[in-house]
Amino acid sequence: MTIVVPIGDAKDLLTELARLAAKGETVVITYAGRPIFDLVPHREKGRLSLEAGEEFLRQRGVKEIFPFVAGDFDVPLPEDVLLRPLP
Repeated sequence: MTIVVPIGDAKDLLTELARLAAKGETVVITYAGRPIFDLVPHREKGRLSLEAGEEFLRQRGVKEIFPFVAGDFDVPLPEDVLLRPLP
């Protein structure tokens, strides 16, 4: 259920509106009859799951993310390469 409240009223009802949001309600705050923001229940953000990533790659047949990394991959490029105009 969505509850719509003008911002002037919301200022005085903030504690009650917060309780409603905590119970799962969405509260739409309006100004001059137009929605300006929503109060919604808080959700914990998902955490990184290495297992899910591994499963994703396995399902797609990816055995290695980086099958080869050159031994000199982090050696700075020569200046003539860096200063050469792009084609």
